[in-house]
Amino acid sequence: MDTADDPLPIAVDVRDVVKRYGSVTAVAGLSLTAERGAVTAVLGPNGAGKTTTLEICTGFRRPDTGTARVLGRDPIRDARALRPRVGVMPQSGGIPTGARAGEWLRLMASFHRSPLSPQLLLERLGLCSVERTPFRRLSGGQQQRLSLAAAIIGRPELVFLDEPTAGLDPQARAATWELVDELRLAGAGVVLSTHYMEEAERLADHIVIVDHGRVIAEGSPVELTSNEREVRFRTRPGLDLQALAEALPSGTSATERAPGHYVVEATNPELVGPELIATITTWCAARDVLAEDVQVRTRTLEDVFLELTGQGLRES
Repeated sequence: MDTADDPLPIAVDVRDVVKRYGSVTAVAGLSLTAERGAVTAVLGPNGAGKTTTLEICTGFRRPDTGTARVLGRDPIRDARALRPRVGVMPQSGGIPTGARAGEWLRLMASFHRSPLSPQLLLERLGLCSVERTPFRRLSGGQQQRLSLAAAIIGRPELVFLDEPTAGLDPQARAATWELVDELRLAGAGVVLSTHYMEEAERLADHIVIVDHGRVIAEGSPVELTSNEREVRFRTRPGLDLQALAEALPSGTSATERAPGHYVVEATNPELVGPELIATITTWCAARDVLAEDVQVRTRTLEDVFLELTGQGLRES
């Protein structure tokens, strides 16, 4: 019996993958796993190596070193065996520009034993009115939705989605999220790359943050965001942060994120409460300073992402 076809809990297993383009290292020893029946979100700035990693997993590129296994198989050597089991939605392209939306979905359905209904997918994704329209004449959002439909029409065991909701309006994004939830409930593994933090928090069971071709953090949304709580307040710029830190309990720290905008962070969430707020406001009052807009916040995924990858703009 071929153990590669056994229902392994791990759908994707990437180990120490390196991919270079000339002098540029796009992926630098990256390792990650994705489970069946779960959504794994891959996050990172532009040029972090997300798309290259997905292309290696889907057999479009060969790693220079390291290994990638998809459903227990090599995505290049075993491409023919994997094709009916894996759905792929690339970031752009993938559908002939002259293909009509409805005809393309019906063609894709014909390649699978038990496909989803092409008509149902057209209806779910709001494409009935453009069923006979060539791909090149569809709007960007319509092209995205058709690519998604083509990726999932075969009821795949595993789906790769590269920026699936880029350019979509809120209604189309909500419809996409519903389909992703249904894929997970049906037992499929989903690996998606996205720039939308809300999307990752809403959909993902596991998040992998990538930068400079390496994994720099991973965990569930709760694990990545619940380790710290913070108090934010506004007042005049240039407070003596060392003096403030000395007045605060152990396990907290104070920073001035922007002129006049202060954050007091606590590694133990239990430290963030009425006593800490009273300490901050009393310390400010003793210096004839009014602490305004005092807020208690748990770090968001976007906070974590920016702390790990930096706030500067990337050129690519």
